[in-house]
Amino acid sequence: MKAAIVGLPQVGKTTLFQMLTGLEAGRREDTVGIAKLPDARLDQLSALFHPRKHTPATLELVDLAALTEASLREGTGIAALRAGDALIHVLRGFQDPSVPHEAGTVDPMRDLQRLDFDLIISDLGQVEKRLERVTKDLKKQRNALLAEEAALLERMKAQLESEQPLRAMALTPAEEKLTRGFQFLSQKPLLYVLNVGEEEAADMDGAWRRAGGAAVGTAPQTGAVVVCAKIEAEIASLPAEDAAAFLQGYGLKESGLIRLARAAYALLGLISFFTAGEDECRAWTLTQGSRAVDAAGVIHSDLAKHFIRAEVIRWDELLALGGEAAAREKGRLRLEGKDYIVQDGDVLHVRHGG
Repeated sequence: MKAAIVGLPQVGKTTLFQMLTGLEAGRREDTVGIAKLPDARLDQLSALFHPRKHTPATLELVDLAALTEASLREGTGIAALRAGDALIHVLRGFQDPSVPHEAGTVDPMRDLQRLDFDLIISDLGQVEKRLERVTKDLKKQRNALLAEEAALLERMKAQLESEQPLRAMALTPAEEKLTRGFQFLSQKPLLYVLNVGEEEAADMDGAWRRAGGAAVGTAPQTGAVVVCAKIEAEIASLPAEDAAAFLQGYGLKESGLIRLARAAYALLGLISFFTAGEDECRAWTLTQGSRAVDAAGVIHSDLAKHFIRAEVIRWDELLALGGEAAAREKGRLRLEGKDYIVQDGDVLHVRHGG
């Protein structure tokens, strides 16, 4: 999965991208990076096994050039948004006179509504153009599939004309397949990230309410999280022990990047499962609802091809028992078949033949 990070100039999106990926993003061009997603569960498994390798889950991110009125009007900014399976919209919530906002004032809800409206208008233009072509084709020759598409496009047109995003529409699997190739922007999952100042760090839970957006992130396929990019930048330069103490000084239990990673996973319908041992402790990314054989395929295609059984245990239960040997001795490793639905936090050992 790939997520595109978007935002107006001077909102802190590139700072967050750098914190997540360790890359310097270009100021005028899009930059692609891999974010290593922090996971305390994996850290604890590594502390138990002392593996030679510690490999966190990853998410591909694209830091898009800052959106401007010109790029939105000309369509260049909108076209770039199609790079992601999901969008992460960074909104400015911090006050800093030395960093002027292009609109003159800081108002995250205004900026949020502006991008949402632009996505809707872009999709409406696409829908109208396609509907015009389909209608012409239907006049020439009746076609059941085109008639279905026309009916769906009419529904989408009505949705967009009411200034509602397509992600809020309930679609059947067949309808989703019909629209997949269009890459409608307002249909993509959307995570709103409010970047606040240090003075708000002690009460991040109330930041959206103070910004006038208490309901942000409650609509279908949307999420919301609050971070302080300035604090994240300072944390990134500290050893783990000092970083924990630094967070406590602000009354925070975990970094904003952890909250952001968790919110992104939830939004994209992803979970993490683990493999653990002396060679490597690793977090793997899997779509929620996937089977054990699918998880085996994520590790290696041969494991799925020659899958026999999966030994499964919850990560916290494995920790409590003190390791795999004790878990096996006490009969706590479950043997599951290929159709077992993998749960977030499962530790898997795949038995295979061939």
